[in-house]
Amino acid sequence: MAKRVNRAIELLEQDQPVYYTGSHTAANLTYEAGKEMAKTWADYINIGMEHGPLDLVGLANYMRGLVDGGPTNSGHVTPAVVVELPMDGSSPDVMRANAWQLRQLLAIGVHGLLLCHAESPEAVKAFVECCRYPFQTIGVGTQLEVGRRGSAGQGSAAPIWGVSVDEYLDKADPWPLNPAGELMLGLKIENVRAIANTEMTLRVPGIAFAEWGPGDLGMSFGYKNSPSPHPPEMVEARNRVYNACKEAGVAFLEGGSIETLPERIDGGVRIMGGSPEIAEAGRAYSGRTMPV
Repeated sequence: MAKRVNRAIELLEQDQPVYYTGSHTAANLTYEAGKEMAKTWADYINIGMEHGPLDLVGLANYMRGLVDGGPTNSGHVTPAVVVELPMDGSSPDVMRANAWQLRQLLAIGVHGLLLCHAESPEAVKAFVECCRYPFQTIGVGTQLEVGRRGSAGQGSAAPIWGVSVDEYLDKADPWPLNPAGELMLGLKIENVRAIANTEMTLRVPGIAFAEWGPGDLGMSFGYKNSPSPHPPEMVEARNRVYNACKEAGVAFLEGGSIETLPERIDGGVRIMGGSPEIAEAGRAYSGRTMPV
């Protein structure tokens, strides 16, 4: 039986790499598509609403399909679902003005949110606060203010997680800030403004993972297309995010290939996209025991 609602968090607690599927432009958010994805090889599903449509009705149907097609072979009600947000993390005001997106997505029952263009610690602090209920007080009074998420969404989210409403209220808090939390909040550090604040941003409590976003970062450095191999300034930016994640205890997300898997896993990369073949090879290399 699963120990947690969120399979990705359960794996990260074991220091096991997590493998996800999904793109920046998610489509086909239907009940049938969710049912088909319930037994996915991936540990979590990325729903790309940064450039794809903010299809709340479709996502709600998709989540119901995941539940009805489950449970997973690992005993979780569904694979974890992380939504790549359409808003940018450019300022606290932008975050608070768009907090309705966070409330509605969380009420649908998703397990995580990924904030693109996370430019400042102040914006990220507002992100975390907008995802928290006011009665959750871990970290409040030091680096965080009281949570801003309101009551009502728990009634629709709890059945997706397979828990009671009271249990959902206890569990719907960011991990690892709250060790019992099941929400996974992530950041993309992907422009020159964000890179300048990397270390401070990743020290904000409540962030589970981060990545460096080479496509957007390349454009921010003035490249029309992300060059390969990456020029020195991009390599330096990548390493800065990687080192800041390591220092802050935040999981680092980066793609790779079967050939580079041992180096990446040994180097501390803990979240990877890719394919069933990459995931299979990586799980064998890390000695994973949790069923897929």
